[in-house]
Amino acid sequence: MIATTLILLLVLLGLSIPVGAVLGVLGLILDQLYSMLPLSRALGEIVWTSNNEFLLVAIPLFILLGEILLRAGFAEKMYGAMSLWLSWLPGGLMHANIGASTLFAATSGSSVATAATIGTVAIPQIKHYGYNESLFLGSLAAGGTLGILIPPSINMVIYGVITNTSVPKLYLAGFIPGFLLAGLFMTTILVACLMRPAWGGRKITATWGERLASLVHLLPPLGIFLMVVGSIYAGLATPTEAAALGVLAALILAAASGRLTLAMLREASEGTMRATAMIMLIIIAASFLNFILSATGITDALIKTITGLGLPPGLMLVVVVIFYLVLGCFMETLSMMITTIPIVTPIMVNLGYDPVWFGIVVIILVEAALITPPVGLNLYVVQSVRKGGSMNAVITGAQPFVLAMMFIIALLAVFPDIAMWLPRLFG
Repeated sequence: MIATTLILLLVLLGLSIPVGAVLGVLGLILDQLYSMLPLSRALGEIVWTSNNEFLLVAIPLFILLGEILLRAGFAEKMYGAMSLWLSWLPGGLMHANIGASTLFAATSGSSVATAATIGTVAIPQIKHYGYNESLFLGSLAAGGTLGILIPPSINMVIYGVITNTSVPKLYLAGFIPGFLLAGLFMTTILVACLMRPAWGGRKITATWGERLASLVHLLPPLGIFLMVVGSIYAGLATPTEAAALGVLAALILAAASGRLTLAMLREASEGTMRATAMIMLIIIAASFLNFILSATGITDALIKTITGLGLPPGLMLVVVVIFYLVLGCFMETLSMMITTIPIVTPIMVNLGYDPVWFGIVVIILVEAALITPPVGLNLYVVQSVRKGGSMNAVITGAQPFVLAMMFIIALLAVFPDIAMWLPRLFG
């Protein structure tokens, strides 16, 4: 049963069927093959229960927040300020790619939105300053992944809903690893450009007056970040309510800057609806598939197979890391999370791992899946923004950053307090 399920999944994905449809169709096929009862008749109830969760309302709100910031021009100004402060380092604007992605990630909660936003602003600079194209594009794809690790994060909300884990604790646990990973990305660029100075392009100069004047452009995203996260930890708002506050603040800032128009609101709303519809379809289809897997006994069989191996906790963690890295090459990240977390998390928690800590590890592994071929979503986002050239350049440039992600997972395994210190301090 397990082998048949995996083969069917790979075949359907190989046919280039949309992921949401793949999960739903796989559930229907398994229902016909292994169930004595017509489990598909429970689909209506599953659709309702998988959507009837207040926390999920945060998803379209965080997407809308990112859309408003992008279309109101704040992202472009933020990138310009980051370029003035970070371009003196070997690697120049590639450090601004990571810095701007980090700051935008702290407001949008979406990796795809982060990669698309910063990529739109940054890619024209490649030829202008003579950067190594592959590494520059890889820094954009990798920087975009920070959107799901640095709070607020849509994927952390989904993990919290699936595992019944506190989202505020997950947000706290993501702070240090998120900013540490951003630092590792910048270190990767620094080392590469010290070894190959030509990759860093022409040096960009700026006066201290220009740098200080640019700080005003960093205030809007920082203010929204403090409002969203601060309202959660001050006990004034739930994550969903905090997302709504963030949208309200973004609208006020857009109006104050003269960029709030009906056309902008329409574009932001359309982008939000498209992204939300895709996410919710995957959630519904994956919930249906999980129900089928559980009802037909495939989930229990898989759990017994894994636990029957008798592996110690450390080795089991290595197996999980390899499992997610391989699966991430073939499966879209959101569907991968929803399909695997109900199976993998209970196993790891029973082995003694904290669900909050393991949630951060899963998020980093999902980040890696965003930049590993052939299904790495951020790779395609950067390539689409680039509008031409070989996809291999994006793929090659992103791989050094995957190694940085594996390094931080190793650090988390050796020093769990990197993630758990803040939740314990404020818990």
